[in-house]
Amino acid sequence: MSSTATLLALATLTLWSFLAYLATELQRIPPLLLTGLALTISGLLGAFRWRAWRVPPKTFLMGVYGLFGYHALFFLALRYAPAVEANLLNYLWPLLIVLLSPRFLPGHRLTRRHILGALLGLGGAALIVSGGRLHLEVRYLPGYLLMMGAAFVWASYSLLTKRVPAFSTAAVGGFCLTSGLLAILLAGALGEWGAMPWGALTPREWLLLGLMGAGPLGAAFYTWDAALKRGDPRVIGALAYLTPLASTLILTLLGGKTLTPTAAAAMVLIISGAVIGSREKA
Repeated sequence: MSSTATLLALATLTLWSFLAYLATELQRIPPLLLTGLALTISGLLGAFRWRAWRVPPKTFLMGVYGLFGYHALFFLALRYAPAVEANLLNYLWPLLIVLLSPRFLPGHRLTRRHILGALLGLGGAALIVSGGRLHLEVRYLPGYLLMMGAAFVWASYSLLTKRVPAFSTAAVGGFCLTSGLLAILLAGALGEWGAMPWGALTPREWLLLGLMGAGPLGAAFYTWDAALKRGDPRVIGALAYLTPLASTLILTLLGGKTLTPTAAAAMVLIISGAVIGSREKA
């Protein structure tokens, strides 16, 4: 995989690693509404390239399918399943990108290193998300299925960007704006507008909301699109497990969290998986 694609993928994962910290700092804002506002900000920031938003209808629907579909399923899942188990299932998406690559992209053969790298990353994500404690219960099955659906949506969207006719990465701004507005409408339907403390938000919270829209839920989608267009999705999928690791380190440094021995063990698994999965030779 080219060094440019690798750098773009790592830039994306770095931006996404700040999402948990920003969400924690903005926890007074209902989650789906928070996502909708941030995506809308992202789209507005990219509106100066609005001419590049003119893409075929199928491409536009694919973009909204990915950004809105993923986030809608993600937050619906959290209504029906505990956050720890649901978040773990969410991290199936990098593994699915690796495993589904041959299905979506003919010529992308899986090797043992791709599969091993992704599985090691998933194991590390399981440790870092669950803290070594995991309890899957049948009563939460609807939530689990919704989260697995979210993982599939993001994996398939990521792969489909290489299947549709070439389009400008700037078009992602149109995907973000449309998905953000749809998320805001869905948040209203779910009653989140009434829980939004509009007048009570501090200048710092408004600033952090802007940073979320500019970074983890903004620029990250542009760099992700650019990385996938230039790189090997099997390698990018293995690297993606660096996100929960980096997110934990940021929460440790900025959020006052403690780095546990379990997280340290997860670090070894994730880094090992990223190294193995990104090697050029099997």
